[in-house]
Amino acid sequence: MEKMIEEEIVLSVIIPVYNEEEIIPELYARLTSAVKEVTKNYELIFVNDGSRDSTLPQLIHLSETDPQVFYINFSRNFGHQIAVTAGIDACKGEAAVIIDGDLQDPPELIPEMYLKHKEGFEVVYARRAKREGESYFKKLTAKWFYRILRKSTSIEIPVDTGDFRLIDRKIIDCLKKMPEQNKFLRGQIAWLGFRQTAVLFNRDKRRFGTTGYPFSKMMKFAMDGITSFSDKPLTLVTRLGFIISAFSFLVILYAIFSHFFLKQTITGWTSLIISSMFIGGVQLISIGIIGEYIGRINKNVLDRPLYIIQNTNIKE
Repeated sequence: MEKMIEEEIVLSVIIPVYNEEEIIPELYARLTSAVKEVTKNYELIFVNDGSRDSTLPQLIHLSETDPQVFYINFSRNFGHQIAVTAGIDACKGEAAVIIDGDLQDPPELIPEMYLKHKEGFEVVYARRAKREGESYFKKLTAKWFYRILRKSTSIEIPVDTGDFRLIDRKIIDCLKKMPEQNKFLRGQIAWLGFRQTAVLFNRDKRRFGTTGYPFSKMMKFAMDGITSFSDKPLTLVTRLGFIISAFSFLVILYAIFSHFFLKQTITGWTSLIISSMFIGGVQLISIGIIGEYIGRINKNVLDRPLYIIQNTNIKE
Protein backbone atom coordinates (compact mmCIF):
# COMPACT_ATOMS: atom_id res chain seq x y z
CA MET A 1 0.00 0.00 0.00
CA GLU A 2 2.85 2.39 0.91
CA LYS A 3 4.56 1.76 -2.44
CA MET A 4 1.35 2.60 -4.27
CA ILE A 5 1.08 5.91 -2.42
CA GLU A 6 4.66 6.79 -3.36
CA GLU A 7 3.97 6.12 -7.03
CA GLU A 8 0.92 8.41 -6.95
CA ILE A 9 3.10 11.46 -6.23
CA VAL A 10 3.80 13.05 -9.59
CA LEU A 11 5.86 16.04 -8.50
CA SER A 12 7.92 16.85 -5.42
CA VAL A 13 9.03 20.41 -4.70
CA ILE A 14 12.13 20.79 -2.50
CA ILE A 15 12.46 24.16 -0.77
CA PRO A 16 15.48 24.86 1.49
CA VAL A 17 14.67 27.73 3.86
CA TYR A 18 16.75 29.74 6.30
CA ASN A 19 15.23 32.62 8.30
CA GLU A 20 12.37 33.19 5.84
CA GLU A 21 9.55 33.90 8.32
CA GLU A 22 8.30 36.96 6.43
CA ILE A 23 7.96 35.20 3.11
CA ILE A 24 6.57 31.76 4.05
CA PRO A 25 2.86 32.63 3.53
CA GLU A 26 3.41 34.09 0.04
CA LEU A 27 5.88 31.33 -0.83
CA TYR A 28 3.36 28.64 0.09
CA ALA A 29 0.51 30.33 -1.79
CA ARG A 30 2.50 30.80 -5.00
CA LEU A 31 3.98 27.30 -4.87
CA THR A 32 0.63 25.56 -4.42
CA SER A 33 -0.95 27.67 -7.14
CA ALA A 34 1.84 26.84 -9.61
CA VAL A 35 2.09 23.12 -8.81
CA LYS A 36 -1.67 22.60 -9.03
CA GLU A 37 -1.42 23.62 -12.70
CA VAL A 38 0.73 20.52 -13.17
CA THR A 39 -0.94 17.92 -10.95
CA LYS A 40 -3.04 17.42 -7.83
CA ASN A 41 -0.68 14.69 -6.67
CA TYR A 42 2.27 16.62 -5.34
CA GLU A 43 4.26 17.19 -2.17
CA LEU A 44 6.01 20.30 -0.85
CA ILE A 45 9.12 19.47 1.20
CA PHE A 46 10.46 22.40 3.20
CA VAL A 47 13.94 21.87 4.66
CA ASN A 48 14.56 24.20 7.60
CA ASP A 49 18.32 24.74 7.70
CA GLY A 50 18.69 25.87 11.30
CA SER A 51 16.51 28.99 11.12
CA ARG A 52 16.54 31.20 14.22
CA ASP A 53 13.25 32.99 13.58
CA SER A 54 9.66 31.70 13.41
CA THR A 55 10.19 29.82 10.12
CA LEU A 56 9.84 26.38 11.76
CA PRO A 57 6.55 27.09 13.63
CA GLN A 58 5.05 28.36 10.38
CA LEU A 59 6.13 25.22 8.54
CA ILE A 60 4.68 23.01 11.28
CA HIS A 61 1.39 24.95 11.07
CA LEU A 62 1.27 24.53 7.28
CA SER A 63 1.92 20.79 7.59
CA GLU A 64 -0.95 20.49 10.08
CA THR A 65 -3.41 22.29 7.78
CA ASP A 66 -2.22 20.84 4.46
CA PRO A 67 -1.43 17.08 4.23
CA GLN A 68 0.73 17.71 1.15
CA VAL A 69 3.19 19.88 3.08
CA PHE A 70 6.17 18.23 4.76
CA TYR A 71 9.06 19.68 6.71
CA ILE A 72 12.54 18.54 7.70
CA ASN A 73 14.11 20.42 10.58
CA PHE A 74 17.91 20.25 10.93
CA SER A 75 19.62 20.24 14.33
CA ARG A 76 21.73 23.21 13.14
CA ASN A 77 22.67 25.07 9.97
CA PHE A 78 24.31 22.59 7.59
CA GLY A 79 24.25 24.73 4.45
CA HIS A 80 22.11 25.16 1.35
CA GLN A 81 23.48 22.24 -0.68
CA ILE A 82 23.05 19.83 2.23
CA ALA A 83 19.48 21.06 2.76
CA VAL A 84 18.67 20.35 -0.87
CA THR A 85 20.30 16.92 -0.53
CA ALA A 86 18.04 16.10 2.44
CA GLY A 87 15.01 17.00 0.33
CA ILE A 88 16.25 14.80 -2.50
CA ASP A 89 16.75 11.91 -0.08
CA ALA A 90 13.18 12.26 1.21
CA CYS A 91 11.17 13.07 -1.93
CA LYS A 92 8.88 10.47 -3.50
CA GLY A 93 7.79 12.15 -6.74
CA GLU A 94 8.34 10.92 -10.27
CA ALA A 95 10.12 14.26 -10.73
CA ALA A 96 11.32 16.96 -8.34
CA VAL A 97 11.73 20.72 -8.54
CA ILE A 98 14.46 22.41 -6.50
CA ILE A 99 13.68 26.03 -5.69
CA ASP A 100 15.03 28.49 -3.11
CA GLY A 101 12.69 29.85 -0.48
CA ASP A 102 13.41 33.55 -1.03
CA LEU A 103 11.12 33.89 -4.10
CA GLN A 104 13.91 35.23 -6.28
CA ASP A 105 13.18 32.19 -8.42
CA PRO A 106 9.53 32.41 -9.53
CA PRO A 107 7.35 29.34 -8.75
CA GLU A 108 5.20 30.31 -11.75
CA LEU A 109 7.93 28.85 -13.98
CA ILE A 110 7.28 25.31 -12.71
CA PRO A 111 4.46 24.45 -15.21
CA GLU A 112 6.70 25.47 -18.13
CA MET A 113 9.54 23.37 -16.74
CA TYR A 114 7.22 20.40 -16.37
CA LEU A 115 6.05 20.71 -19.98
CA LYS A 116 9.70 20.47 -21.07
CA HIS A 117 10.06 17.41 -18.87
CA LYS A 118 7.07 15.77 -20.57
CA GLU A 119 8.83 16.33 -23.89
CA GLY A 120 11.47 13.87 -22.72
CA PHE A 121 14.07 15.96 -20.89
CA GLU A 122 15.38 14.48 -17.63
CA VAL A 123 16.76 17.84 -16.46
CA VAL A 124 15.13 21.23 -17.03
CA TYR A 125 17.16 24.04 -15.51
CA ALA A 126 16.19 27.70 -15.23
CA ARG A 127 18.71 30.06 -16.83
CA ARG A 128 18.80 33.67 -15.63
CA ALA A 129 18.34 36.24 -18.36
CA LYS A 130 18.43 39.13 -15.86
CA ARG A 131 19.38 39.37 -12.17
CA GLU A 132 17.41 42.12 -10.47
CA GLY A 133 18.43 43.69 -7.16
CA GLU A 134 22.00 42.39 -7.13
CA SER A 135 25.11 44.54 -6.99
CA TYR A 136 27.41 44.98 -9.95
CA PHE A 137 30.17 43.25 -7.96
CA LYS A 138 28.05 40.15 -7.31
CA LYS A 139 26.93 39.95 -10.94
CA LEU A 140 30.52 40.31 -12.14
CA THR A 141 31.95 37.71 -9.74
CA ALA A 142 29.11 35.29 -10.55
CA LYS A 143 29.82 35.72 -14.26
CA TRP A 144 33.53 35.06 -13.73
CA PHE A 145 32.82 32.04 -11.53
CA TYR A 146 30.59 30.29 -14.04
CA ARG A 147 33.00 30.89 -16.92
CA ILE A 148 36.09 29.84 -14.94
CA LEU A 149 34.27 26.73 -13.76
CA ARG A 150 33.27 25.90 -17.30
CA LYS A 151 36.86 26.27 -18.52
CA SER A 152 38.27 24.30 -15.56
CA THR A 153 36.10 21.20 -15.81
CA SER A 154 35.74 18.54 -18.45
CA ILE A 155 31.94 18.47 -18.07
CA GLU A 156 29.46 20.95 -19.52
CA ILE A 157 28.09 22.90 -16.55
CA PRO A 158 25.48 25.41 -17.80
CA VAL A 159 26.38 29.05 -17.18
CA ASP A 160 24.08 31.56 -15.44
CA THR A 161 22.10 28.83 -13.69
CA GLY A 162 21.55 28.07 -10.02
CA ASP A 163 19.89 25.10 -8.38
CA PHE A 164 16.41 26.07 -9.62
CA ARG A 165 15.60 23.11 -11.85
CA LEU A 166 13.39 20.11 -12.42
CA ILE A 167 14.97 16.66 -12.27
CA ASP A 168 13.58 13.27 -13.20
CA ARG A 169 13.42 10.30 -10.82
CA LYS A 170 16.42 8.81 -12.67
CA ILE A 171 18.50 11.82 -11.62
CA ILE A 172 17.19 11.66 -8.05
CA ASP A 173 18.18 7.99 -7.71
CA CYS A 174 21.63 8.68 -9.13
CA LEU A 175 22.23 11.63 -6.78
CA LYS A 176 21.45 9.41 -3.80
CA LYS A 177 24.39 7.21 -4.84
CA MET A 178 26.88 10.11 -4.82
CA PRO A 179 28.20 10.26 -1.24
CA GLU A 180 30.70 13.14 -1.35
CA GLN A 181 30.59 15.52 1.61
CA ASN A 182 31.28 18.75 -0.31
CA LYS A 183 28.12 18.92 -2.36
CA PHE A 184 27.96 20.88 -5.61
CA LEU A 185 24.63 19.67 -6.97
CA ARG A 186 24.51 21.59 -10.23
CA GLY A 187 27.89 20.07 -11.11
CA GLN A 188 26.79 16.58 -10.08
CA ILE A 189 23.64 16.85 -12.19
CA ALA A 190 25.65 18.05 -15.19
CA TRP A 191 28.12 15.19 -14.68
CA LEU A 192 25.29 12.64 -14.84
CA GLY A 193 24.41 13.61 -18.39
CA PHE A 194 20.97 12.61 -19.69
CA ARG A 195 18.87 14.99 -21.79
CA GLN A 196 19.01 18.54 -20.42
CA THR A 197 17.45 21.80 -21.55
CA ALA A 198 16.87 25.31 -20.24
CA VAL A 199 14.03 27.78 -19.77
CA LEU A 200 14.81 31.49 -19.45
CA PHE A 201 13.55 33.75 -16.67
CA ASN A 202 14.25 37.10 -15.03
CA ARG A 203 15.42 36.68 -11.46
CA ASP A 204 13.61 38.96 -9.01
CA LYS A 205 15.35 40.89 -6.26
CA ARG A 206 15.13 39.64 -2.70
CA ARG A 207 12.08 41.19 -1.02
CA PHE A 208 12.70 40.30 2.63
CA GLY A 209 15.70 39.63 4.82
CA THR A 210 19.29 39.30 3.72
CA THR A 211 21.01 36.79 1.51
CA GLY A 212 22.24 33.56 3.09
CA TYR A 213 25.18 33.61 0.69
CA PRO A 214 27.63 36.38 1.63
CA PHE A 215 30.94 36.70 -0.19
CA SER A 216 32.74 34.27 2.15
CA LYS A 217 30.18 31.52 1.50
CA MET A 218 30.27 32.22 -2.22
CA MET A 219 34.06 31.76 -2.18
CA LYS A 220 33.70 28.43 -0.35
CA PHE A 221 30.98 27.37 -2.78
CA ALA A 222 33.19 28.27 -5.74
CA MET A 223 36.08 26.29 -4.25
CA ASP A 224 33.78 23.29 -3.73
CA GLY A 225 32.68 23.48 -7.37
CA ILE A 226 36.18 23.69 -8.79
CA THR A 227 37.83 21.09 -6.55
CA SER A 228 34.93 18.63 -6.92
CA PHE A 229 35.04 18.53 -10.70
CA SER A 230 38.53 19.58 -11.76
CA ASP A 231 42.16 18.76 -10.99
CA LYS A 232 43.41 21.72 -13.02
CA PRO A 233 44.46 23.70 -9.91
CA LEU A 234 46.85 20.85 -9.06
CA THR A 235 48.11 20.81 -12.64
CA LEU A 236 48.64 24.57 -12.41
CA VAL A 237 50.71 24.14 -9.23
CA THR A 238 52.92 21.55 -10.97
CA ARG A 239 53.45 23.72 -14.02
CA LEU A 240 54.17 26.76 -11.87
CA GLY A 241 56.81 24.77 -10.00
CA PHE A 242 58.52 23.79 -13.24
CA ILE A 243 58.41 27.37 -14.57
CA ILE A 244 59.89 28.88 -11.40
CA SER A 245 62.55 26.16 -11.21
CA ALA A 246 63.54 26.79 -14.83
CA PHE A 247 63.65 30.54 -14.27
CA SER A 248 65.76 30.11 -11.11
CA PHE A 249 68.17 27.83 -12.98
CA LEU A 250 68.61 30.46 -15.70
CA VAL A 251 69.30 33.11 -13.04
CA ILE A 252 71.96 30.84 -11.50
CA LEU A 253 73.63 30.34 -14.88
CA TYR A 254 73.62 34.08 -15.49
CA ALA A 255 75.14 34.77 -12.03
CA ILE A 256 77.96 32.25 -12.67
CA PHE A 257 78.61 33.64 -16.15
CA SER A 258 78.63 37.20 -14.83
CA HIS A 259 81.05 36.37 -12.00
CA PHE A 260 83.64 34.38 -13.97
CA PHE A 261 83.46 35.92 -17.43
CA LEU A 262 82.13 39.45 -17.01
CA LYS A 263 83.92 39.91 -13.67
CA GLN A 264 80.75 41.41 -12.25
CA THR A 265 79.40 39.76 -9.12
CA ILE A 266 75.66 40.25 -8.59
CA THR A 267 75.08 41.73 -5.12
CA GLY A 268 72.26 43.33 -3.18
CA TRP A 269 69.77 42.15 -0.58
CA THR A 270 66.76 43.75 -2.37
CA SER A 271 66.72 41.26 -5.22
CA LEU A 272 67.30 38.43 -2.75
CA ILE A 273 64.39 39.44 -0.51
CA ILE A 274 62.04 39.98 -3.47
CA SER A 275 62.95 36.59 -4.91
CA SER A 276 62.46 34.87 -1.56
CA MET A 277 59.10 36.54 -0.97
CA PHE A 278 57.90 35.67 -4.46
CA ILE A 279 58.91 32.01 -4.21
CA GLY A 280 57.55 31.83 -0.65
CA GLY A 281 54.19 33.22 -1.81
CA VAL A 282 53.99 30.70 -4.63
CA GLN A 283 54.80 27.90 -2.19
CA LEU A 284 52.08 28.98 0.24
CA ILE A 285 49.49 29.21 -2.55
CA SER A 286 50.54 25.77 -3.81
CA ILE A 287 50.33 24.25 -0.33
CA GLY A 288 46.92 25.89 0.12
CA ILE A 289 45.55 24.39 -3.10
CA ILE A 290 46.87 20.95 -2.22
CA GLY A 291 45.45 21.39 1.29
CA GLU A 292 41.97 22.08 -0.14
CA TYR A 293 42.01 18.72 -1.90
CA ILE A 294 43.40 16.90 1.14
CA GLY A 295 40.74 18.52 3.35
CA ARG A 296 38.00 17.20 1.10
CA ILE A 297 39.54 13.73 1.12
CA ASN A 298 39.64 13.87 4.93
CA LYS A 299 35.94 14.79 5.14
CA ASN A 300 34.98 11.86 2.95
CA VAL A 301 37.20 9.45 4.89
CA LEU A 302 35.58 10.49 8.19
CA ASP A 303 32.23 9.56 6.62
CA ARG A 304 30.10 11.56 9.04
CA PRO A 305 26.38 12.00 8.27
CA LEU A 306 25.73 14.88 5.89
CA TYR A 307 23.02 16.25 8.18
CA ILE A 308 21.20 15.56 11.43
CA ILE A 309 17.40 15.80 11.50
CA GLN A 310 15.97 17.12 14.76
CA ASN A 311 12.34 16.48 13.81
CA THR A 312 10.21 15.92 10.73
CA ASN A 313 6.69 14.86 9.77
CA ILE A 314 7.92 12.59 6.95
CA LYS A 315 7.31 8.94 7.73
CA GLU A 316 9.89 6.50 6.41
